[in-house]
Amino acid sequence: MKSRVTRSAIKGMCVCLAVMGGAGLLLAGASASAAGKAPRVPQFEPDPLWSQALPNKWVTGMVGGIAVDSRDNVWVFHRPGTIPDGEKAASLTPPQAECCIPAPAVIEFDTKGRFLQAWGGPGPGYEWFTTQHGIFVDHKDHVWLSGSAKEDNQILKFSKSGQFLMQIGHAGKNRGSNDTENVGGPASLFVYPKTNELFVGDGYFNHRVVVFDADTGKYKRHWGAYGKPPVDDYKFPPRPELITGEPPVQFNNPVHGVIVTNDDLVYVADRTNNRFQVFALDGTFIKEVFQARNTLQAEGTVHGLAVSPDPAQRFLYVMDGSNKAIRIYDRKSLELLASVGGHAGHNAREFFHAHSLTVDSRGNLFIGEVNNGQRYYKYAYKGMGPAAAAPGRE
Repeated sequence: MKSRVTRSAIKGMCVCLAVMGGAGLLLAGASASAAGKAPRVPQFEPDPLWSQALPNKWVTGMVGGIAVDSRDNVWVFHRPGTIPDGEKAASLTPPQAECCIPAPAVIEFDTKGRFLQAWGGPGPGYEWFTTQHGIFVDHKDHVWLSGSAKEDNQILKFSKSGQFLMQIGHAGKNRGSNDTENVGGPASLFVYPKTNELFVGDGYFNHRVVVFDADTGKYKRHWGAYGKPPVDDYKFPPRPELITGEPPVQFNNPVHGVIVTNDDLVYVADRTNNRFQVFALDGTFIKEVFQARNTLQAEGTVHGLAVSPDPAQRFLYVMDGSNKAIRIYDRKSLELLASVGGHAGHNAREFFHAHSLTVDSRGNLFIGEVNNGQRYYKYAYKGMGPAAAAPGRE
């Protein structure tokens, strides 16, 4: 591996207590709702001082993906090549200023935002990415990575320390949405422990969910919108018609997010179509929800998906990058309950090209931004409270 820096992780019994407390509050909110009282939802506050400064004068670029592992450590997958010269001046030849130097692409932080290790980049035995995008850390502490460029037709699997383990697909070899060997700019990754399967939101150039065995990398199945076979030559109407006409019969590009919940449901972010769809594990279509469907902005409204950490995973969180908000749904009814944010900017309580979303076992949200955002940050879970206004309610 090109570069690797480590520091011993911090352990503490307080993690378990916090997890139990957070889950209890979420369950209490569910009980209140079931009893017919006004709905209560998770409350969040930005924690702008969560992440500490990186060592070695390192700086990060656009954050393609963000993940949380089984110890609640936070993993950031950023794009070193997107850092402007003025921010990496110390790395130029000759150096233009004292600061700074691009950090390795994969960075791990502990629960308090303290740097633990960093690695990533081209190496022997695998094909690195043109554009860093998806990251997921599975129940066996394997780190899965993907890229979103046209030639990023591969998925890489590493140990948590950065040792290369497996590659699925090959760069530049994508044959379309029915290819069983390669992927097409895969945006999102999720390993479901019950079946030990890797679910892939595929992607920026394909129009499907594809599933592989997480140990062997063997292809298992794939499907498109509504559980039907994906078609790559489908012609989407102009955007004003797309958001008002009949629902598109195909996933649009990118298929940007995929998660699997404890009750064997697969949620898929069809970003540009302003919707997410729900499936059984075998790809059987169950339901779809349009989110702020009248949004004309071409980036779409469903960027990332996460669920609350209580055993029932009662709340579904959906990142709406175009409208600068995180939507909170009741996961069972898929009723939109509340929104967090809704204001563009670079300060606390503001989102700017929010792109990826994850949640830890305490209920805290972690967000990554692309384009001029170039941030990763925490929204701390503050317990249950009354639902705030939810613009975009459909």
